[in-house]
Amino acid sequence: MAKYSPLIHVSPETMSGVPVFSGTRVPIQTLFDYLKAGESIDDFLEGFPTVTRERVISLLAELEKELIDRVA
Repeated sequence: MAKYSPLIHVSPETMSGVPVFSGTRVPIQTLFDYLKAGESIDDFLEGFPTVTRERVISLLAELEKELIDRVA
């Protein structure tokens, strides 16, 4: 089984196993959907107040590091 960040929760009992921000029912994909649509992190946070700015920034930083480590 894949190892996930503590920022991400994956369980069949939560949103049918869709990866969500830990402690919430907000899918990680929703953040990326907002960003792809040209919306800001502030727009996302306004729509999903259970997710903190710190969690979003931490998740993006983890993903950035993982991507750079993969291609380096």
